Amino acid sequence: MDDTNKICSNKALELNLDESIYGTIAEIGAGQEVARQMFQVGAASGTVAKTMSAYDMRVSDDIYGPVRRYVSRERLVGMLDHEYSLLLERLNKQRGDKTRFFAFADTVAARNYRGTNECHGWMGVRFQTEPRGDDNEIILHVRMLDQSNVLQAEALGLFGINVLYGAFHHWADPEKLICSLAEGIGTDRIEVEAIEFNGPAFADVSQRELNLVLLEQRFNRAVLFSKDSKAELSSEVFYKRPVLLLRGSFRPFTNANLDMLESGLKQFKEEAPIEGKDPLVVLEMTIKNLLEHDI
Repeated sequence: MDDTNKICSNKALELNLDESIYGTIAEIGAGQEVARQMFQVGAASGTVAKTMSAYDMRVSDDIYGPVRRYVSRERLVGMLDHEYSLLLERLNKQRGDKTRFFAFADTVAARNYRGTNECHGWMGVRFQTEPRGDDNEIILHVRMLDQSNVLQAEALGLFGINVLYGAFHHWADPEKLICSLAEGIGTDRIEVEAIEFNGPAFADVSQRELNLVLLEQRFNRAVLFSKDSKAELSSEVFYKRPVLLLRGSFRPFTNANLDMLESGLKQFKEEAPIEGKDPLVVLEMTIKNLLEHDI
Protein backbone atom coordinates (compact mmCIF):
# COMPACT_ATOMS: atom_id res chain seq x y z
CA MET A 1 0.00 0.00 0.00
CA ASP A 2 1.48 3.39 -0.97
CA ASP A 3 1.54 6.42 1.33
CA THR A 4 -1.45 7.96 -0.44
CA ASN A 5 -3.75 5.04 0.30
CA LYS A 6 -2.22 4.47 3.74
CA ILE A 7 -3.21 7.90 5.06
CA CYS A 8 -6.83 7.51 3.99
CA SER A 9 -6.92 3.87 5.09
CA ASN A 10 -5.80 4.90 8.57
CA LYS A 11 -8.59 7.44 8.66
CA ALA A 12 -11.14 4.87 7.52
CA LEU A 13 -9.97 2.42 10.18
CA GLU A 14 -10.12 5.08 12.87
CA LEU A 15 -13.70 5.86 11.88
CA ASN A 16 -14.57 2.16 11.97
CA LEU A 17 -13.10 1.74 15.44
CA ASP A 18 -15.07 4.67 16.87
CA GLU A 19 -18.14 2.99 18.34
CA SER A 20 -20.06 6.28 18.51
CA ILE A 21 -20.14 6.77 14.71
CA TYR A 22 -22.78 4.91 12.69
CA GLY A 23 -24.52 5.62 9.41
CA THR A 24 -25.37 5.09 5.77
CA ILE A 25 -23.24 5.52 2.64
CA ALA A 26 -25.14 6.08 -0.64
CA GLU A 27 -23.18 6.51 -3.87
CA ILE A 28 -24.26 6.93 -7.49
CA GLY A 29 -22.02 7.20 -10.53
CA ALA A 30 -18.54 5.82 -9.82
CA GLY A 31 -19.06 2.68 -7.79
CA GLN A 32 -19.19 2.19 -4.05
CA GLU A 33 -15.74 3.68 -3.62
CA VAL A 34 -16.15 5.38 -0.23
CA ALA A 35 -17.89 2.33 1.18
CA ARG A 36 -15.13 0.13 -0.30
CA GLN A 37 -12.51 2.12 1.58
CA MET A 38 -14.40 1.50 4.81
CA PHE A 39 -14.87 -2.21 4.19
CA GLN A 40 -11.37 -3.06 3.03
CA VAL A 41 -9.69 -1.78 6.21
CA GLY A 42 -11.90 -3.97 8.44
CA ALA A 43 -14.30 -3.39 11.34
CA ALA A 44 -16.77 -1.63 9.04
CA SER A 45 -19.73 -3.37 10.69
CA GLY A 46 -19.26 -0.97 13.57
CA THR A 47 -19.67 2.06 11.33
CA VAL A 48 -21.75 1.23 8.26
CA ALA A 49 -25.43 0.49 8.84
CA LYS A 50 -26.18 0.33 5.10
CA THR A 51 -24.69 1.03 1.70
CA MET A 52 -26.78 2.07 -1.31
CA SER A 53 -26.25 2.43 -5.04
CA ALA A 54 -29.15 3.11 -7.43
CA TYR A 55 -27.90 3.57 -11.01
CA ASP A 56 -31.13 3.06 -12.95
CA MET A 57 -32.89 6.43 -13.24
CA ARG A 58 -36.34 4.98 -12.57
CA VAL A 59 -35.10 3.15 -9.48
CA SER A 60 -33.27 6.26 -8.28
CA ASP A 61 -36.39 8.39 -8.77
CA ASP A 62 -38.52 5.89 -6.87
CA ILE A 63 -36.16 6.04 -3.92
CA TYR A 64 -35.16 9.71 -3.82
CA GLY A 65 -37.80 11.48 -5.89
CA PRO A 66 -37.62 12.77 -9.49
CA VAL A 67 -35.14 15.50 -10.44
CA ARG A 68 -34.27 17.35 -13.64
CA ARG A 69 -30.56 16.49 -13.42
CA TYR A 70 -29.17 13.40 -11.75
CA VAL A 71 -25.77 14.91 -11.04
CA SER A 72 -26.99 17.92 -9.11
CA ARG A 73 -27.23 19.48 -5.69
CA GLU A 74 -30.95 18.73 -5.76
CA ARG A 75 -30.30 14.99 -6.14
CA LEU A 76 -27.63 15.01 -3.43
CA VAL A 77 -29.92 16.74 -0.93
CA GLY A 78 -32.68 14.26 -1.77
CA MET A 79 -30.31 11.39 -1.05
CA LEU A 80 -29.21 12.91 2.26
CA ASP A 81 -32.81 13.67 3.29
CA HIS A 82 -34.00 10.14 2.55
CA GLU A 83 -31.09 8.18 4.00
CA TYR A 84 -30.66 10.28 7.14
CA SER A 85 -34.35 10.33 8.06
CA LEU A 86 -34.62 6.58 7.43
CA LEU A 87 -31.56 5.94 9.57
CA LEU A 88 -33.03 7.87 12.51
CA GLU A 89 -36.43 6.27 12.06
CA ARG A 90 -34.94 2.79 12.30
CA LEU A 91 -32.15 3.23 14.86
CA ASN A 92 -32.55 6.40 16.91
CA LYS A 93 -34.71 4.81 19.60
CA GLN A 94 -32.46 1.78 19.87
CA ARG A 95 -29.02 3.42 19.98
CA GLY A 96 -29.49 7.19 19.79
CA ASP A 97 -28.15 7.79 23.33
CA LYS A 98 -24.67 6.61 22.37
CA THR A 99 -24.45 7.21 18.63
CA ARG A 100 -23.53 10.10 16.35
CA PHE A 101 -25.46 9.24 13.19
CA PHE A 102 -24.43 10.21 9.68
CA ALA A 103 -25.55 9.88 6.09
CA PHE A 104 -22.86 10.23 3.43
CA ALA A 105 -23.85 10.56 -0.24
CA ASP A 106 -22.42 11.40 -3.63
CA THR A 107 -23.83 11.56 -7.14
CA VAL A 108 -21.20 11.89 -9.86
CA ALA A 109 -20.51 11.55 -13.56
CA ALA A 110 -17.15 9.83 -13.92
CA ARG A 111 -15.35 9.59 -17.26
CA ASN A 112 -17.41 7.70 -19.82
CA TYR A 113 -16.14 5.12 -22.31
CA ARG A 114 -15.51 7.72 -25.03
CA GLY A 115 -14.08 10.32 -22.65
CA THR A 116 -16.49 13.00 -23.88
CA ASN A 117 -18.43 13.90 -20.75
CA GLU A 118 -17.99 16.47 -18.00
CA CYS A 119 -16.43 14.67 -15.03
CA HIS A 120 -17.93 16.20 -11.92
CA GLY A 121 -20.23 15.49 -9.02
CA TRP A 122 -21.85 16.48 -5.74
CA MET A 123 -20.76 15.03 -2.42
CA GLY A 124 -22.02 15.62 1.09
CA VAL A 125 -22.43 14.35 4.62
CA ARG A 126 -25.16 15.01 7.18
CA PHE A 127 -24.04 14.21 10.70
CA GLN A 128 -24.38 14.77 14.43
CA THR A 129 -21.55 16.16 16.54
CA GLU A 130 -23.01 14.47 19.64
CA PRO A 131 -25.61 11.76 20.34
CA ARG A 132 -29.18 13.02 19.84
CA GLY A 133 -27.73 16.28 18.61
CA ASP A 134 -28.94 18.47 15.77
CA ASP A 135 -27.92 17.50 12.27
CA ASN A 136 -25.23 19.43 10.44
CA GLU A 137 -24.20 19.27 6.80
CA ILE A 138 -21.21 19.70 4.51
CA ILE A 139 -21.87 19.85 0.76
CA LEU A 140 -19.23 20.06 -1.98
CA HIS A 141 -19.14 20.27 -5.75
CA VAL A 142 -16.12 18.42 -7.13
CA ARG A 143 -14.43 17.79 -10.45
CA MET A 144 -12.39 14.68 -11.16
CA LEU A 145 -9.13 15.43 -12.95
CA ASP A 146 -7.72 11.95 -13.59
CA GLN A 147 -7.83 10.71 -17.17
CA SER A 148 -9.42 7.30 -16.54
CA ASN A 149 -12.65 6.14 -14.94
CA VAL A 150 -10.79 3.78 -12.60
CA LEU A 151 -8.50 6.50 -11.28
CA GLN A 152 -11.38 8.95 -10.88
CA ALA A 153 -13.33 6.41 -8.85
CA GLU A 154 -10.30 5.74 -6.65
CA ALA A 155 -9.76 9.46 -6.06
CA LEU A 156 -13.41 9.93 -5.12
CA GLY A 157 -13.16 7.12 -2.59
CA LEU A 158 -10.07 8.58 -0.94
CA PHE A 159 -11.46 12.10 -1.00
CA GLY A 160 -14.79 10.93 0.44
CA ILE A 161 -12.99 9.36 3.41
CA ASN A 162 -11.32 12.72 4.06
CA VAL A 163 -14.72 14.45 3.98
CA LEU A 164 -16.28 11.96 6.38
CA TYR A 165 -13.28 11.98 8.71
CA GLY A 166 -13.15 15.79 8.67
CA ALA A 167 -16.84 16.03 9.56
CA PHE A 168 -16.33 14.11 12.80
CA HIS A 169 -12.81 15.20 13.73
CA HIS A 170 -12.49 18.78 12.48
CA TRP A 171 -16.04 20.19 12.48
CA ALA A 172 -15.11 22.72 15.18
CA ASP A 173 -12.40 24.16 12.89
CA PRO A 174 -13.82 24.30 9.34
CA GLU A 175 -10.64 25.83 7.92
CA LYS A 176 -8.61 22.90 9.23
CA LEU A 177 -11.29 20.57 7.85
CA ILE A 178 -10.84 22.04 4.37
CA CYS A 179 -7.05 21.74 4.56
CA SER A 180 -7.39 18.10 5.62
CA LEU A 181 -9.28 17.21 2.44
CA ALA A 182 -5.99 17.09 0.53
CA GLU A 183 -4.31 14.63 2.90
CA GLY A 184 -3.13 11.51 1.12
CA ILE A 185 -4.45 12.67 -2.25
CA GLY A 186 -3.22 16.22 -2.95
CA THR A 187 -5.06 18.76 -5.06
CA ASP A 188 -4.13 17.55 -8.55
CA ARG A 189 -6.77 14.78 -8.73
CA ILE A 190 -9.88 16.42 -7.27
CA GLU A 191 -10.92 20.03 -7.75
CA VAL A 192 -13.39 21.50 -5.25
CA GLU A 193 -15.39 24.23 -6.96
CA ALA A 194 -17.53 25.15 -3.95
CA ILE A 195 -18.17 24.06 -0.36
CA GLU A 196 -21.12 24.75 1.91
CA PHE A 197 -21.49 24.32 5.67
CA ASN A 198 -24.97 24.14 7.24
CA GLY A 199 -26.35 23.51 10.71
CA PRO A 200 -25.89 24.83 14.25
CA ALA A 201 -22.29 23.60 14.45
CA PHE A 202 -21.45 26.07 11.66
CA ALA A 203 -23.76 28.91 12.70
CA ASP A 204 -20.90 31.39 13.09
CA VAL A 205 -18.76 30.48 10.08
CA SER A 206 -18.28 32.70 7.05
CA GLN A 207 -19.18 30.75 3.92
CA ARG A 208 -17.31 33.31 1.86
CA GLU A 209 -14.06 33.03 3.81
CA LEU A 210 -14.16 29.23 3.82
CA ASN A 211 -14.61 29.12 0.05
CA LEU A 212 -11.61 31.43 -0.25
CA VAL A 213 -9.64 28.87 1.76
CA LEU A 214 -10.29 26.47 -1.13
CA LEU A 215 -8.55 28.98 -3.36
CA GLU A 216 -5.63 29.46 -0.98
CA GLN A 217 -5.17 25.69 -0.67
CA ARG A 218 -5.13 25.32 -4.49
CA PHE A 219 -8.27 23.19 -4.62
CA ASN A 220 -9.37 25.43 -7.50
CA ARG A 221 -8.24 28.45 -9.47
CA ALA A 222 -11.30 30.67 -9.01
CA VAL A 223 -14.29 31.09 -6.72
CA LEU A 224 -17.52 32.77 -7.81
CA PHE A 225 -19.72 34.56 -5.26
CA SER A 226 -23.23 35.95 -5.63
CA LYS A 227 -24.06 39.38 -4.21
CA ASP A 228 -25.11 37.72 -0.93
CA SER A 229 -21.64 36.07 -0.61
CA LYS A 230 -22.91 32.60 -1.54
CA ALA A 231 -20.46 30.48 -3.53
CA GLU A 232 -21.88 29.51 -6.93
CA LEU A 233 -20.82 27.31 -9.82
CA SER A 234 -19.37 29.23 -12.75
CA SER A 235 -20.40 26.44 -15.12
CA GLU A 236 -24.04 27.04 -14.20
CA VAL A 237 -24.04 30.82 -13.70
CA PHE A 238 -22.15 31.63 -16.92
CA TYR A 239 -23.96 29.10 -19.11
CA LYS A 240 -25.16 30.89 -22.27
CA ARG A 241 -24.99 34.27 -20.51
CA PRO A 242 -23.28 37.41 -21.81
CA VAL A 243 -20.73 38.52 -19.21
CA LEU A 244 -19.29 41.95 -18.45
CA LEU A 245 -16.18 41.65 -16.29
CA LEU A 246 -14.27 44.31 -14.37
CA ARG A 247 -10.96 43.38 -12.76
CA GLY A 248 -9.54 45.21 -9.74
CA SER A 249 -8.85 45.10 -6.00
CA PHE A 250 -12.01 47.06 -5.02
CA ARG A 251 -10.65 48.20 -1.67
CA PRO A 252 -12.87 50.16 -1.68
CA PHE A 253 -15.25 50.07 -4.63
CA THR A 254 -15.03 53.64 -6.01
CA ASN A 255 -17.11 55.95 -8.16
CA ALA A 256 -14.53 55.41 -10.91
CA ASN A 257 -15.28 51.67 -10.80
CA LEU A 258 -18.99 52.42 -11.03
CA ASP A 259 -18.52 54.76 -13.99
CA MET A 260 -16.48 52.13 -15.83
CA LEU A 261 -19.19 49.53 -15.25
CA GLU A 262 -22.04 51.79 -16.34
CA SER A 263 -20.21 52.96 -19.47
CA GLY A 264 -19.08 49.44 -20.35
CA LEU A 265 -22.55 48.00 -19.79
CA LYS A 266 -24.12 50.64 -22.02
CA GLN A 267 -21.63 49.99 -24.82
CA PHE A 268 -21.95 46.22 -24.37
CA LYS A 269 -25.72 46.35 -24.84
CA GLU A 270 -25.35 48.54 -27.91
CA GLU A 271 -22.67 46.52 -29.69
CA ALA A 272 -22.66 42.92 -28.50
CA PRO A 273 -25.02 40.22 -29.90
CA ILE A 274 -26.59 39.45 -26.51
CA GLU A 275 -29.93 38.37 -28.02
CA GLY A 276 -32.09 40.10 -25.45
CA LYS A 277 -30.36 38.54 -22.43
CA ASP A 278 -29.28 40.82 -19.60
CA PRO A 279 -25.50 40.78 -19.24
CA LEU A 280 -24.11 39.29 -16.04
CA VAL A 281 -21.85 41.80 -14.29
CA VAL A 282 -18.83 40.20 -12.60
CA LEU A 283 -16.20 41.90 -10.45
CA GLU A 284 -12.92 39.97 -10.51
CA MET A 285 -10.13 40.03 -7.94
CA THR A 286 -6.99 38.26 -9.09
CA ILE A 287 -5.28 35.69 -6.87
CA LYS A 288 -2.32 38.06 -6.62
CA ASN A 289 -4.51 40.81 -5.17
CA LEU A 290 -6.26 38.35 -2.88
CA LEU A 291 -3.01 37.07 -1.37
CA GLU A 292 -1.66 40.60 -0.88
CA HIS A 293 -4.58 41.56 1.39
CA ASP A 294 -6.34 40.03 4.34
CA ILE A 295 -9.42 38.06 3.32
